[in-house]
Amino acid sequence: MLPDPSMPRTVSRALPERMRAWPVACLALWGSLALGGCTTPPPPAEPPPAVLPAPVPPPMPDTDKSDADAASAPATGSSEPESAPSPARAAVSVPRQMLQYADRVRTLSPPEITAEIAQLSDAQSANGSPEKTLQLALALLQTRQPADTARSLGLVQKVLGDARPAAAALHPLSRLLENRLLQQRRLEDQLDRQGQQLKDGQRRIDQLNERLEAMRAIERSLNARPGAPGNGKTAPPPAPTDSPR
Repeated sequence: MLPDPSMPRTVSRALPERMRAWPVACLALWGSLALGGCTTPPPPAEPPPAVLPAPVPPPMPDTDKSDADAASAPATGSSEPESAPSPARAAVSVPRQMLQYADRVRTLSPPEITAEIAQLSDAQSANGSPEKTLQLALALLQTRQPADTARSLGLVQKVLGDARPAAAALHPLSRLLENRLLQQRRLEDQLDRQGQQLKDGQRRIDQLNERLEAMRAIERSLNARPGAPGNGKTAPPPAPTDSPR
């Protein structure tokens, strides 16, 4: 290739240098691509392992302290009887016993209730304990008789007036029974008044019926007389009398 005389001399020298550098650049690019395709990519990095909290060991029993407490506690023999129940526990158990007794006496038959009332009356008159007094009041409630209701109310009010500790534990239950007995007394009085009014009304009805029957008897006797108006018979003519000559 002949150089163009019209082109400058610097351009004619630069072209051969570029043409020589072009094949070298192509070879370098092809080599890099070939090497990149042959090599395998590095494996992905593994995630860091999860850190678990260390297990907390269970608290060890303080044997030293328990041994010291056992040593400091007074030694008691197995033959020693148990301590007596506290007054508060005894106060709670007495009303519970009364409720259990009320539930038991509710299922008794009339002869059994009569025998129970007789037994409790003897026990109550002998020692006069508030427990027996309240039990007798509960037994009298089962007869459904006005006289027994009045007697039961008197016994409950007697327990309420007792200031002893054994009776004080029964005061809440006694107040509940007193309210019920007062209401039952009012209902019994109302029933008695209604029964008396019914008897009075029946007696007046009987008196009016007797008067009505008496009037009907009088009417029948009047109708039975001969010549009485309304009996369907005419009176016979009067007998002729002889005139004086």
